[in-house]
Amino acid sequence: MGREARCGATWGAHSGEVTIHLDSAELTARGAFRARASLASLRDVRADGDTLRFRSDGADVALVLGPAATRWAAALTKPPPSLAAKLGITNSTRVLVEGSVDDNTLAAALAAGTRARTAADADLVVARTDDAGTLARIVHYRRALLDRRIPLWVVYTKGKNAPLGETAVRALLREQGLTDLKVAAVSPALTALLFGRTVRR
Repeated sequence: MGREARCGATWGAHSGEVTIHLDSAELTARGAFRARASLASLRDVRADGDTLRFRSDGADVALVLGPAATRWAAALTKPPPSLAAKLGITNSTRVLVEGSVDDNTLAAALAAGTRARTAADADLVVARTDDAGTLARIVHYRRALLDRRIPLWVVYTKGKNAPLGETAVRALLREQGLTDLKVAAVSPALTALLFGRTVRR
C-alpha cells in the first residue's frame, strides 16, 4: 500500500503534527506523539472534507490530510488482496510446488492456479521449507527455471525462533545470484519472500 503524509492529527487524547504511514497491515503515527492501529481494527472510516476520520480500539482519530483525505479513506476501505493475488497466482498460472504444503491459507492460494505437470511448464515456483539444506537443493535442481527468470517464492516459518528465518533465506539465495524482490505475509505462522534471477552465474 505504502502511503505517507505529514499532517495535523488528533488521536484519542493526543494531538499535534505527525507523519502518518500506511502499509499493508497497519497505520502508524510518529511526531508529536506515537500511535499505531492495525487496519483490521479501523471502524467508521470516512473522509469529512479535508479530514480523514475513523475509530480504532475506542479512540477517535482525525487526520487533516487536505484533498488527499478522500484517497486515504478509499485506500483504507479497499478490500485487501487475496494471498493468491499477492503471490501472483491466477487461474492460468502453472505453479510448481516444492515441499509439503502444511498451511490451509497457502493451500487455498495455490489452488487458485493449476499445478505444473512438469518443471518445464512452470510459470512460478513455490517452495515451502524451513531447512537450509533443502532450500539449497531446490535452488540447485531448479536452476534451469531460475535461469529462465521463473520467479521463486520461498515460504517459511516467521518469528525470531524460526528454524530457518529471513536472514538465512536471503543470504542463501543471494549467494546463488538471486535477488529478493518482494515479501508477503502468508498466514499467522508463515511468511514468504519472492526471488528472481537478475545476475547470471
